[in-house]
Formats: sequence, C-alpha cells, structure tokens
Amino acid sequence: MLPIPHALLLVLDLGGTFVFAVSGAMVAVKHRLDILGVLVLAFVTGNVGGMTRDVLIGAVPPAAIADWKYLAVSVVAGLVTFFWYPVTDRLRDHMLWFDAIGLAFFAVAGAEKALVFNISPAMAAILGMLTGVGGGMLRDMLVTEIPVVLRADLYALAAFAGAAVVVGGHLSGVPPVISTAVGGVLCFALRFMAIRRGWHLPLAKLSRGQPDGSRSESHHRDEVH
Repeated sequence: MLPIPHALLLVLDLGGTFVFAVSGAMVAVKHRLDILGVLVLAFVTGNVGGMTRDVLIGAVPPAAIADWKYLAVSVVAGLVTFFWYPVTDRLRDHMLWFDAIGLAFFAVAGAEKALVFNISPAMAAILGMLTGVGGGMLRDMLVTEIPVVLRADLYALAAFAGAAVVVGGHLSGVPPVISTAVGGVLCFALRFMAIRRGWHLPLAKLSRGQPDGSRSESHHRDEVH
C-alpha cells in the first residue's frame, strides 16, 4: 500500500472534528448548557471517536491530546456556535449535510490510520466506524438522549461502508487518496439517501397495542446529529 500523506489524514481529521464539534455545541445550547458545557460537548463530540481509536491502536497519546490543533478547532467551533447560535440554528437543515460530511471524513480517516498501524482489515473497518460514531454517542449520553447512532437512518452502517471501501482499497493496492475519496463519497451518499428517503435498518415488530416509543423520537430525523 502506498503511504497516505500525513497532511491528508490531518485535513480529514480536523475537518471532521470541526463539523462534529459544531453539532455537539448546538446540542449543548439547545439543552441550555453554559459556555463551559458548550465547549465540553463540542470537544467530546469532535474528538472522542478519534481518541478511542488512537488508544485502541496504540497511537498514544491520542492526536487530540498531543496536537493543539484539535483543541483549537473544537474551541473555535464551540465559541462560534455559542455566540452566534441564532445564525447556526438557521442552518440546522444544512447541518445535517455537514454532519454527513463529518461522518465521511472520520470514517475513512479512522480506517486509514488503523491500517497505518497494521491493524487487521476487519478491525480497521470497525475502528473507522467507531471513529465516526464515538463522539456523537457520548454527546447524546451526556444530555441523556438515546444515541443517534442507535436510532438514525443508516448512520453507523454508512460509516462502516465508507471505512470498508478504504480497507478494500488497501487490500487491492489502490492508492489511499483514491480509496479514501471513494469511501467518503459512499458514506456521504448513504447518509444522503437515508435522510432524503428515510432508509433505515429493520425494526422488530411490537405486540399489538404496545405503544411505539420511536414516534416520540421521529423528529430527530430532521435534527442535527
């Protein structure tokens, strides 16, 4: 496999960090957290997935701790959202697409970094998915919501598919720049169709007369993840 340029990995990681940090800050403002809470949730959402990946593959200290750029990007995203929330809130619908872009960035960057550290292909794909969904899971748990990855249309599956393309490219000898581009596009396309068409994984059938708890959560499809 040709080595992926360090600059490309950094751009993918920081791009995903910024987008996810904004989404975390928006959730914090919506739940009426103070400025510290907004910054904490921005950092958690933007960095926990990558930090978990780094710890699991032995890349310690994690990039989000060793490199000041991750903290800076998270703080900027949190402050922009806090002080200009009326503006960012008007972009709520667009943030769904930015969130999908961030998911794609993290999924392919996570898989590629795992491969660089000689992780097995199957686990590299799983770690790519974890990089994409980890921060959002902790964000939702901190504000006592069901994690979006467990209820959103094709969220984790889209991340896994994008990461799997990167792994497939690695096994086939495809240049990393090409495989990450294709994997990112696939991840975004799946999220795009899931948002537009309501694609989702199968749900278990409930007993007759049993209330459907998902209906109270149905509005989340149109919220920032």
